[in-house]
Amino acid sequence: MGWEDELFALFDDLEGQAGALYAAERDLEVADRSRAEYQQVTLAGRLMASVGRTVTLGVLGVGTVTGTLERVADGWLLAASGDHDWVVALPAVTTASDVSERSVPEIAWSPLTRLSLASALRRIAEAGEPCLLHLRDGSRHEGLLRRVGADFCELVAGEGRRTVLVSFAALAAAQSQSASRAG
Repeated sequence: MGWEDELFALFDDLEGQAGALYAAERDLEVADRSRAEYQQVTLAGRLMASVGRTVTLGVLGVGTVTGTLERVADGWLLAASGDHDWVVALPAVTTASDVSERSVPEIAWSPLTRLSLASALRRIAEAGEPCLLHLRDGSRHEGLLRRVGADFCELVAGEGRRTVLVSFAALAAAQSQSASRAG
């Protein structure tokens, strides 16, 4: 091998090392950017990408809810589970499994997703079907939703027809007592 061949081999080797260093640096930069971008992903965004899938949720005051995720909206979600629908307040969701690896940013959501928890509860009240309200502390109230205010709902409960006001801040989920759809 002549000196020219050795020189070209040296240049090829140096070029290979420079390419490997660049690739390693680029991989670190891509990983760093990926981590930085992922911090923008919300639980609601991951759940939105999971609409139509069967998911398992851990819900404060309720425990485990498994059902088909039908809707995700501003502060709540709708899951169908057997004969029951669950309107779950997103702040009460502690865990979610079997969800999509993808995420849908809120800017890409339909305008219908801007409907609040109050809107979902009004639909239940309009249906006139009995429901079970689960509170984050584990207590429950069964009856008919009568009216829905800005930050609470009014439930007529029991045979004594007593009225119970339930703060949205305390509400974990509303469970339908029939197979009708809440959303």
